[in-house]
Amino acid sequence: MAMHPSAPTGAEPAPADPGTRTSVMMLSAVVLLVLAVGLFGGRHDTSSDTARLPPPVGQAAPAAPPPPPPPAARTAPAAPAGKHLPRSRPVRLLIPKISVDAPFTDLVIGPTGQLQPPPANDTNLVGWHAAGASPGEAGTAIIAGHVDTKTSAAVFVGLAQLKKGDGFSVARADRHTASFVVDSVEKFDKDNFPNERVYGDTPQAQVRLITCAGSYDRSAKDYTENLVVFAHLV
Repeated sequence: MAMHPSAPTGAEPAPADPGTRTSVMMLSAVVLLVLAVGLFGGRHDTSSDTARLPPPVGQAAPAAPPPPPPPAARTAPAAPAGKHLPRSRPVRLLIPKISVDAPFTDLVIGPTGQLQPPPANDTNLVGWHAAGASPGEAGTAIIAGHVDTKTSAAVFVGLAQLKKGDGFSVARADRHTASFVVDSVEKFDKDNFPNERVYGDTPQAQVRLITCAGSYDRSAKDYTENLVVFAHLV
């Protein structure tokens, strides 16, 4: 099942009931904590629905680790803190320092519990976890993109050039622009990925930009690390 970019529209969904919104955010946070991170290098076969893909015929499939149980005592997200915007679909990601000007597509959790990557046939496309916080909304918004494809560099090839203090923005369907400042740029081994730190919900409006990094493991057909940009709304 291929994913296709959603056409940006100015129409916004009706505001959710606060109780419903809290329940959705709690569920989203729990789901995110069970992700097996495979984001987002494109040299592997991207025809699969999920980020961690099946091997070519004749090779044994790696065993996928079962998702851990949800936390026993997860509390509701704290009340919003600091500057934040209402919920709105992101339309375009703008990172002037590395010449990124890219549209968004929705990303969902696949049947294996992994976040599906953006389609690799469009090298200038980013995705956001549509069931989580939107960029600028209180909470942790997740934005992911490929570093390359089988044939060329992709939208996040220059992401490692960002440094603390650099700025970027997200144009939104409500015609507001959410502006962010980078707090840190870090790499994590995919086998030791800090799910809670990256995906955990926050009362502030924060965002994570995620792509692949490290060396390319030809046997696993995947990169060994993920690059994560931590940023907050200003």
